[in-house]
Amino acid sequence: MLVIQRHGEPRRHTRPAGMRRIPPRLLAVPTPHHPPRSRPTATGLQFPAPQKQQPWRPQHRPSLSSSCFAQLSTLTSPLLTDATAIPPISRSAFSTGNDIPLPLLDKHGRLDPSVFPKLPFRFHTGIGLFAKRTPRPFPPPFLSPPSGSFSDPLSTHDRSRDRRAYVDGQLIQGCTNGDDAVFTSDYFIGANDGVGAWSTRPRGHAGLWARLILHFWATAIFQDAAAATQQGDPYKPNPIACLQRAYEQTIEATSEPNDWQGTTTAAGAQLFYRQKKNGESEGGGDAVEPLLYVTNLGDGQVLVVRPSTREMVYKSTEQWHWFDCPRQLGTNSPDTPTNCAVVDEVPIKEGDVVLAMSDGVIDNLWTHEIVEQVSENVEKWQKREVKPREPVVGFEGEEVVEYDDCGMGYVAEELMDAAKAIALDPFAESPFMERAIEEGLAMGGGKLDDISVVAAICRKNVS
Repeated sequence: MLVIQRHGEPRRHTRPAGMRRIPPRLLAVPTPHHPPRSRPTATGLQFPAPQKQQPWRPQHRPSLSSSCFAQLSTLTSPLLTDATAIPPISRSAFSTGNDIPLPLLDKHGRLDPSVFPKLPFRFHTGIGLFAKRTPRPFPPPFLSPPSGSFSDPLSTHDRSRDRRAYVDGQLIQGCTNGDDAVFTSDYFIGANDGVGAWSTRPRGHAGLWARLILHFWATAIFQDAAAATQQGDPYKPNPIACLQRAYEQTIEATSEPNDWQGTTTAAGAQLFYRQKKNGESEGGGDAVEPLLYVTNLGDGQVLVVRPSTREMVYKSTEQWHWFDCPRQLGTNSPDTPTNCAVVDEVPIKEGDVVLAMSDGVIDNLWTHEIVEQVSENVEKWQKREVKPREPVVGFEGEEVVEYDDCGMGYVAEELMDAAKAIALDPFAESPFMERAIEEGLAMGGGKLDDISVVAAICRKNVS
């Protein structure tokens, strides 16, 4: 059993912790999704009044004739989702009708990093996942479209062995972990934490919200890169604008007639570069250095660790309304990316490890423990004291975790196991327990929650 000590002392024995909350007023009366019109005030949170919203209709349907689409629009959701009904998507970008090019997709339907201009640095990634309970299946129309008439089967799910989820004809990117969602790529990583209390609501699905926002967020980033490449313009990341676009698209996708409610936090890191200042590149070194764009909204966290010196380079700041109620995007929440999300530009070095984590990690491990875990496991990997992780398949076969040849899969798994050991120990000391005691709550032990870790090491791009 893994035993972690804090400042040389064993963890104290206390009682188990409770479940993370969402604001009671968010759960009081379900209302249609719409962009909030007010922000938090000093006296409390203001929530928007119900507002009728027209269902979204796509501008482009390459697989359907206009007459067929007119008939289907009255029977099903406007979002095509069945893999058997979706023709292969071309590798060439095409327009959605809003002059925003869709990103290039690889042969597996995943976002293709080749849309980015040639960047001097890239990520090598790995993930570690633990779900406190089996994730809820995605509802129709995201996984299985409803039948078109009383004579049809109730579902078209049996027509294909493909159980992956789709939205607007495109494979939903990333991977689901309980109510969390993670995404990895060569230049962008993210971890969203859906607020699990929505599972008690009839139309609540926090896991869907977490996954859709992360999907649209990553897609928007790749779209911006593809547009800049095609037009020959210089590319510069704008993660908040992309997150705002993702937030609005998720509202549309979960509005009537679908009507799925939920909220989620968002944490992501995009790798770019910058020119070194005068005097920094003396001695024949590189003229550029990696630059990280860190975006955070809520209580997720992005942490940068430098294993060579065993130190923390950067840690994002958590955002709260009050204890155990983070800022969150979704149903009835006044928070929006434009008004609440924070972006930090963080200079890093080659070999630094970037972690995108849900609060299941930071509620059970202190920062110095995370730094020690990552540094020790990177050293073990470099000394070849561990074997590479074999390929595994995610929930419902939706995401293949490829063969781990960079060590980040091992680092992420070990960090997840360390947090899991504390989360399952009712007599452990944890950061969540200390914060609860400071709030006057009689809680103890680790916090059982979904634990999601994305580990990415910065390397030179030699491809």
